[in-house]
Amino acid sequence: MTRGGRERTVLASTDAAAFGSLRHAATSRAERYEIGRSLRERVPRSALATWDPDARRADPVQQVIASNAGRVDRLVPVRIGRMAASPFAFLRGTAGVMAEDFSGLPATGITPVICGDAHLGNFGFYASPERDLVFDLNDFDEAHPGAWEWDLRRLVASVHVAGRQNGASESECGEAVSRCVRSYREHLSHLAGEPLLERAYERLTVDRLHHTASGAGRRALEHAATRARRRTSDRALPRFTEQRDGALRLVEEPPLITRPDPAQYELIVAALDGYLQTLRTQWAVVLGGYRLVDVAHKVVGVGSVGLRAYIALCEGSGPDDVLFLQLKQARRSVVAPYVHGDSAWHAHQGQRVVEYQQALQTVSDPLLGWTTVGTRQYYVRQFRDMKGAVVVDDIDAATLADYAGVCGLLLAKGHARTSGASMITGYLGHKDKADVHLCAFARRYADQTERDHAALLAAVDRGLLPCESGV
Repeated sequence: MTRGGRERTVLASTDAAAFGSLRHAATSRAERYEIGRSLRERVPRSALATWDPDARRADPVQQVIASNAGRVDRLVPVRIGRMAASPFAFLRGTAGVMAEDFSGLPATGITPVICGDAHLGNFGFYASPERDLVFDLNDFDEAHPGAWEWDLRRLVASVHVAGRQNGASESECGEAVSRCVRSYREHLSHLAGEPLLERAYERLTVDRLHHTASGAGRRALEHAATRARRRTSDRALPRFTEQRDGALRLVEEPPLITRPDPAQYELIVAALDGYLQTLRTQWAVVLGGYRLVDVAHKVVGVGSVGLRAYIALCEGSGPDDVLFLQLKQARRSVVAPYVHGDSAWHAHQGQRVVEYQQALQTVSDPLLGWTTVGTRQYYVRQFRDMKGAVVVDDIDAATLADYAGVCGLLLAKGHARTSGASMITGYLGHKDKADVHLCAFARRYADQTERDHAALLAAVDRGLLPCESGV
């Protein structure tokens, strides 16, 4: 489908006809609920506990090696070093391993747009266009139409792995997973009963978050919110810039922050002009008042290390009026190879990331757009815009349980925004049967993640993988 002369992707769903015309006959909420309930006959809820890998499972180390293809060679040791730090860090960097694992598990066939990488570390704060602080899913590199179970399985596995890593008992890890699934199930049921527009407006502001979380979880979120409010472009100036030859320039901190060569710099400048064409007119006009001052390559994340990511420093009405943009390379989602049909193909991967982010988030960065640098596709966003997150590595069991509940709620909100809320609710039901089975799965997959992490460490010890720790 086309709009404004650009090719657009129609979101795939279990109800695709709804995106083409207002003339279709709507399926009632009750009918959709019964469709979901009937799916239990084909995929019993006990199947949610399934994890029993056989000898045909792909070697996780070889999958990591394969995923290094196309990355910046000098940064591969940094990526491996970050993944080797802990089982949770390994999980963060291996969305592709999980996608292949989950592709062989039972699934209902309900396919909203999913995050594709919904672990505990991919929820966080950011500023709405109205400058309110919002908490939501915040990583969409792998977003794609797919099985809702994949997101929920990845989230609960990350909860159990994080709990073990932080010294929680197995029963405490199980309680945190249970809180996560119950929150997902109950909030999805609530949203399924709401008008479609009400679902679309649903958001979690800081004020509402204060009432949603309890005790230790509330304190951790408030602390993260305080830090996020300080993460703005003007406050980033002394951290990321310096005066050089009378001009403001981005600092260099090899290997994490480096300067592109002149030819690449010119390609990025041209790409930013193209990016402006993907913005709504009002925001393109605002950005048109800024002047590009400098560009640097900056390493980000765990799973993204080695992919190209640039920060662009722009100056507006004066030296204290600055804006940092981030260009991040976008590749095909790890979910795509396991999804059949036209939804698995996207002409521009940066556009895919942007449009699915806007589908899953209630409000998004107004400067989200996409572009192409040379032959590589990118999405663009604000680099410092009150972004922040709860640090998962050191939270206690009580905080983990509270936080897991908040993340479960947000995942439900995201799924309900595209398609399938009533059907997923019908499948899950209103009791804790699905919760129990997903707790069993989370424990089993946490075992698998720890085995895979140990295999990575062994490969590093054998010299099969280069590793640079502490970077």
